[in-house]
Amino acid sequence: MTTTAEEAVAFSADQLRGFRIGVTSDRRAEDLIAALERRGAQVLHAPALRIAPVAEDVQLIADTRAIVAAGPDITVVTTAYGMRRWTEGADAAGLGEELMDVLAASRIFVRGPKARGAVRAAGLDDTGIAEDERTSSVVDMLVAEGVAGRTVAVQLHGYTDGHQLERLREASATVLTVEPYRWVRPDGIDRLPRLIEAAAARNLDVVTFTSAPAVDAFLSAAARAGLLDELLDTLRTDVVAAAVGPVTAAPLQAAGVVPILPERYRMGALVRLVCEHLALHKVEEIPTRLGTVELRGRSVVLAGKVGSLAPAPLAIFRALVAARGGILSRGQLVDHLPEAANEHALDMAMSRLRQSLPDPRLVATVVKRGYRLEV
Repeated sequence: MTTTAEEAVAFSADQLRGFRIGVTSDRRAEDLIAALERRGAQVLHAPALRIAPVAEDVQLIADTRAIVAAGPDITVVTTAYGMRRWTEGADAAGLGEELMDVLAASRIFVRGPKARGAVRAAGLDDTGIAEDERTSSVVDMLVAEGVAGRTVAVQLHGYTDGHQLERLREASATVLTVEPYRWVRPDGIDRLPRLIEAAAARNLDVVTFTSAPAVDAFLSAAARAGLLDELLDTLRTDVVAAAVGPVTAAPLQAAGVVPILPERYRMGALVRLVCEHLALHKVEEIPTRLGTVELRGRSVVLAGKVGSLAPAPLAIFRALVAARGGILSRGQLVDHLPEAANEHALDMAMSRLRQSLPDPRLVATVVKRGYRLEV
């Protein structure tokens, strides 16, 4: 039985209350969004890429025909979804039985448990598995046993490291590849720029990524919009990047962003990690004269009342919270505003802050000196 993201994480309806999360995935996005929203998060969804329908993929059929004709000695299956798409595409082209016969006659190596499950669901068996779920580890196994003179078919997964294919060729193997799913630009392409703008403006707390190609598309779109530097600065500081696994994380790390990663590379584990990380790092309780205030992302909770803060009011409120009742001058608060600002901008932000707080008396004016939190 398949475990959904919702089932994999202990449920609490307010775990993510007050937080805004960006979702960039296309496949299984509904599961991820539902799991986040049921925990109280506000979700902004904008697929960075989508997977082309099988019926449109002429290259998939051509590659399948080549593999059937070659009869590989070894087949490498990297993803469960890719295995299923491959067999579906072969069936649609009338090649299903031939492909199954060829795969059954080859030695199948899989990248991880999910790929193994898909292979066995197809009525096949595997010879070896990479316990760390890396293509490089499968190649290590093959090179160690020797592949000289053998034909190796590799099911690509949309972001396969070309270096691993070269390693097989350098070991004197003939390498054939098939890519069962190809990434194309998503429908509603105006949604992605809005998500990027929200992240760059610190209007999101987390952005989730479930594929490396989507990360590349996300960063490329930011570059086209002239927001790449601003976005990367935000992802390195105030907005958390959450990646489902190390392959997805690689292009973020190459850009100098350190994402959070779950120990198990599954969507349910990603949801759990987001909940735990935000609870640990982004939820703060502050005793005040009006009661205990809970700061959750961009929301302020007091006596059951919730106020949602825009970036500028949130920045100065966080500064006042950090001062723990100490007085901050107007000049000090101006320095905390997210963009180049002046005292007029501070007045506007302070006005919006008091309007948005559950109780405007939380922020006190100290005449001729500045402002402080009513701790």
